[in-house]
Amino acid sequence: GDTAGCTFCHTSPEERCSTCHQRHQFNPAVARKSEQCKTCHWGKDHRDWEAYDISIHGTVYQVNKWDPTQFDMSKKLADADYVGPTCQYCHMRGGHHNVQRLSTVYTSMGMSNADRGAPLWKEKRDTWVSVCDDCHSPRFARENLQAMDEACKDAGLKYTETFKVAENLMLDGMSEPMPKDLAPDWSGQH
Repeated sequence: GDTAGCTFCHTSPEERCSTCHQRHQFNPAVARKSEQCKTCHWGKDHRDWEAYDISIHGTVYQVNKWDPTQFDMSKKLADADYVGPTCQYCHMRGGHHNVQRLSTVYTSMGMSNADRGAPLWKEKRDTWVSVCDDCHSPRFARENLQAMDEACKDAGLKYTETFKVAENLMLDGMSEPMPKDLAPDWSGQH
């Protein structure tokens, strides 16, 4: 299932119009809605939709998406003046079709441990700041990138700690499931 899910999205999606445009309703206004990205970018392997949906940007979108004065999807992305950003507004800035051109080096909203000293890293971060400064100050964007770096480091440490705990439990012979007479029932009671 995971392989089929990955292959479906990651085999030249820019070359397949139906990745973003619905086959039976080839309407650019539909493709400009953030929900189109949710088709591939959600779930256990990459939680981009969930992260966007609960963010301030996603909340603004969800609350106002039905109001054409706030989100006029009939306008080309290059002419869009949304009250808040959609996925497409930032990642397809100006209406180009190369979504990855304006992506960050972060994978799954901050879980990549890519070499932060690499030239590509700096170039992508500078580009990301230039997208954010459509609405925010460059300082604000850079501070948020720094906060994501710190969260990435913390998550990496917690991930490593979790596996160490599991390894120690296995070495201590405690990796077997809890006996049924000690397991809590659905309400949390023994």
